Amino acid sequence: MNAIKHFFKTFFLWELVLGLKLTGKYLFARKITVQYPEEKTPQSHRFRGLHAQRRYANGEERCIACKLCEAVCPALAITIDLEERDDGSRRTTRYDIDLAKCIFCGFCEESCPVDAIVETRHFEYHGEVREDLLMTKEKLLALGDRLETEIAKDRASDAQYR
Repeated sequence: MNAIKHFFKTFFLWELVLGLKLTGKYLFARKITVQYPEEKTPQSHRFRGLHAQRRYANGEERCIACKLCEAVCPALAITIDLEERDDGSRRTTRYDIDLAKCIFCGFCEESCPVDAIVETRHFEYHGEVREDLLMTKEKLLALGDRLETEIAKDRASDAQYR
């Protein structure tokens, strides 16, 4: 009996019929594909994209050059140089993030005691040469200034879950 059943399944290409049945089922179903440049899917406020540095309301940069983000980075993508001011506070003279090395783990953001370095929801960036993927202090501050309202909104919505 099994030999006859096997013969008919083989002769009538039963597996192919089952595959075509599945294809036919989804052929007329509602499409869920997103046409990317025109349509955008909603993002979580916790999405980790391009880095940015924030400033205080008075315009001063938040980074206090504690070097915790540099120490905690598993990919060694962050390089910080600092100088001490006349009032005894420290500020960075160089803050570089090599995006070619960065694994976007978010450890730098979590370790920062003053919430200076953040990962924004901005993911549409590219680099044609390696230097384009090196985020300097100036680039980070400019991106932070441009996206500050979005960053503040994300921080506020994240705080309600803590």
